[in-house]
Amino acid sequence: MLFLLVAVGLISYYVYKSITPPPPIPLPENVSEISPRIKLNDGRHLAYKEVGVPKDKAKNKIIILHGNGNSKDVDLYITQEMIEEFKIYFLFFDRAGYGESDPHPSRTLKSDTYDIEEIADKLQIGPKFHVVGMSLGAYPVYGCLKYIPHRLSGASLVVPLVNFWWSRVPRNLLNAAMKKLPFGFQMTLGVAHYFPWLLYWWMTQKWFPNSRNPKDTMTERDIELAEKHTQHSYIKESALRQGEYVSTQRDIIVGYGSWGLDPTELSNPFSDSSNKGSVHMWCALQDKQISRHVLLYICDKLPWIKLHEVPDGGHYIIHEKRHFQAIIKAACS
Repeated sequence: MLFLLVAVGLISYYVYKSITPPPPIPLPENVSEISPRIKLNDGRHLAYKEVGVPKDKAKNKIIILHGNGNSKDVDLYITQEMIEEFKIYFLFFDRAGYGESDPHPSRTLKSDTYDIEEIADKLQIGPKFHVVGMSLGAYPVYGCLKYIPHRLSGASLVVPLVNFWWSRVPRNLLNAAMKKLPFGFQMTLGVAHYFPWLLYWWMTQKWFPNSRNPKDTMTERDIELAEKHTQHSYIKESALRQGEYVSTQRDIIVGYGSWGLDPTELSNPFSDSSNKGSVHMWCALQDKQISRHVLLYICDKLPWIKLHEVPDGGHYIIHEKRHFQAIIKAACS
């Protein structure tokens, strides 16, 4: 009996240790010297970077939301010529748990949305701004359209994630999109949605496939762009300095969790003729991760979203100079 109790105890301890995420890796004491940060009302800090013309002289104020595994230092082709032509002020910030921004212990789409509004207010950007979200980092854009539409001068969704558990997008459409992904990737998203408390274990265990081969979900050009703009060790080390659970894994949990909203239910924030602005969706036709058919369905249901199809583009179009400049020009139009 004693042996059985000890065995059960050891197994329970092993299971507990396996599924319990580690605490965030503490930021260095001189974190404020590494990057400027603002303090939110709940006591957390968000790290940020400002680029472009001064806020009080800017005609266009654009907040860039980085993707999964990236940070405020996302490598984009921002030229001085473009900044001056459109009088742009850019705000980049580390989303919760990334880079030098404190984690949010219970991140949601809504909390990420209000982080955007609060950092804009703390930095006194002004009453309205344009948000640009890329890939997985586009989910807060949907939150902005839902919860703070009055603060938007516009919004851009660049190869935005598809949440396979949206309630009003046809199930057959979502299932077909999911089946195009590698099996390990499908399993990871399923664990994130149905068993988020198991995601840390799932991402660290060695028994089942839990990740994707980049070559399976990227074009050759995507791989080149990733190696140049997102895969350098210093980029990863900076973005994930607090640990993968509080950054990338929490991102996946929120992005593929239950949002409490469906994109097709959103209302046009610029339906009033006195409120000028526009919403753009950028779809890359060579993208192996994001289903064109799902994005087309959303734009068909929401005709006020301007769809831009990029025939020769893959998932990393935002890192192509000509495509990024087209995205920004459309946002400033």
